[in-house]
Amino acid sequence: MNNEQSAIRTTYFSIAGNIILAVIKGLAGFFGNSYALIADAIESTTDIFSSLLVLFGLKYAKRPADENHPYGHGKIEPLITFLVVGFLITSATIIAYESIMNILTPHKTPKSWTLLVLGVIILWKEISYRVVLKKSIQTNSSSLKADAWHHRSDAITSIMAFIGISIALIFGKGYETADDWAALAASFFIFYNGYLIFRPALGEIMDEHLYDDLIEEIREVSLTVDGILGTEKCFIRKAGTKYHIDLHAQVNGSISVKEGHDLSHKLKDRLRGDIPNIGHVLIHIEPK
Repeated sequence: MNNEQSAIRTTYFSIAGNIILAVIKGLAGFFGNSYALIADAIESTTDIFSSLLVLFGLKYAKRPADENHPYGHGKIEPLITFLVVGFLITSATIIAYESIMNILTPHKTPKSWTLLVLGVIILWKEISYRVVLKKSIQTNSSSLKADAWHHRSDAITSIMAFIGISIALIFGKGYETADDWAALAASFFIFYNGYLIFRPALGEIMDEHLYDDLIEEIREVSLTVDGILGTEKCFIRKAGTKYHIDLHAQVNGSISVKEGHDLSHKLKDRLRGDIPNIGHVLIHIEPK
């Protein structure tokens, strides 16, 4: 299974989990008098749509290069990430607004059994976060990473709801809105996580220099090719799950043009063979 297929399967996992949890949270919040759980259900509902966006982006990014897109379609990934961040910000805004409204509206203390529901949700969301984040690293997918942070944001919201409901149950009358205050606090965590996801996606779409470790790996692999004496400039652009490389390679200045040409092909094949996430490679031969 290649990176794209693995990322798509992981997104299906996210969608299925979010649908189940949105229903559970909504029902538990309604019957358990917990506005924090209802707010949590709202976030899970937005997570469903954001995961569908990620799925669309991953499938679109799989399309092969064509005449109009010689580097492939991978740049749609950071664009999808921006939309996912938009969903995060929207859900955080809704949660904050609903929390403030509920704080101003007297209501009953949440039911104690909602803590059990939240405990299961927190455990599942943290597991989901770790599974999806691991796959995002393996597949080199920025939109999948954004989806992972959706799970973590959901877990944070649930933890805050757990704390708020616990306070309301322990201290009783006068603390009925503790879970609403907890949901309000969670919305600020979600805003911050949105920024953490947005920033690297912006760097990706702007071709920002972010890949020092990969550059060092490319230099090390290049020196294993007989005839390559060193490297100079190395520029990297990320598109989808692939890195596109522009590399200046140093060779003996007395060799023929054909020998230099053959060396560049050997170097390209070695790089693409040893570093699986490399896509297009442009080698510029420099005499040394």
